[in-house]
Amino acid sequence: MDSLFHLAADPTAWAALATLVVMEVVLGIDNLIFISIVTNKLPEAERSRARRLGIGLALILRLALLGTVAWIVHLTEPVFAVLGKSFSWRDLILIAGGLFLLWKATKEIHHSVDPSPEEKPGSRAALTFGSAIGQILVLDLVFSIDSIITAVGMTEHVPIMVIAVVAAVTVMLIAADPLSRFIAANPTVVMLALGFLIMIGMTLLAEGFGAHVPKGYIYTAMAFSAGVEGLNMVARRRRRAKTPTGGA
Repeated sequence: MDSLFHLAADPTAWAALATLVVMEVVLGIDNLIFISIVTNKLPEAERSRARRLGIGLALILRLALLGTVAWIVHLTEPVFAVLGKSFSWRDLILIAGGLFLLWKATKEIHHSVDPSPEEKPGSRAALTFGSAIGQILVLDLVFSIDSIITAVGMTEHVPIMVIAVVAAVTVMLIAADPLSRFIAANPTVVMLALGFLIMIGMTLLAEGFGAHVPKGYIYTAMAFSAGVEGLNMVARRRRRAKTPTGGA
């Protein structure tokens, strides 16, 4: 308890907390986009429940991993080498997560561009609830490990990490439904989000193979693309508003 009071009175602890909360929220964007894409494949009545469950699992995983910080730190230690390149468990997890994201996003893009002839839009869900939660859980694990390793690198105080993780997941929980509805209502945004997932998957792969990709570059590109798409949406709305409706 004394240590908590000491942290509360330490300005550097507050600065670390603020920085870590922002970092965790930014890292959570990747997770949230994936959850939105996957849950939008479910029947509408199940989507919100799946999102809450998926985000809840993300919180549980992060808090559980925080309880094993010493073990998490060892995930960055090399376990084997191939052609002079050492790989740690973290590298392998990032590579697996990147490949999964690339497979999932590519599959969804192919389905959007060239749907099966027997499938009619909105006719039935292409995904079961259990399958959706399973896919979310896989990516939750990847993003959770990356998130906790990032947190460990920024502060040594577990209470600060816990508060930052809870705050970030709370933001995800609040933003999940509006973001998912927005993506579902705008087909071009779906394709953009899938493109983001491919970029995130490639980033995970690159980092798994030891190439450091500054997150600022990734999120700047995402923000720029989202801004351009926002302008396109405004332009389309204005064109529709100016188009005379059929009448007498």
